Amino acid sequence: MGENNFGWAIQCLKDGRQMQRAGWNGKNMYIELQVPDYNSKMSLPFIFMKTADENKVPWLASQTDMLAMDWQEYQG
Repeated sequence: MGENNFGWAIQCLKDGRQMQRAGWNGKNMYIELQVPDYNSKMSLPFIFMKTADENKVPWLASQTDMLAMDWQEYQG
């Protein structure tokens, strides 16, 4: 497995990058890792998605997302 797989995308999230799949239909959608700070209501890191309509929501990877080879860094 090489670059553009899910493992690579996860590592990029840990490095502070925003990631997206080339196959996503919505424009300007990406995922990002949120690491809680002292003021956060969350106590563990989590991944959220910025949706096409500018909302931020918790995100869970589908099987298709995990097996996809079209991950790329979001270029906003």
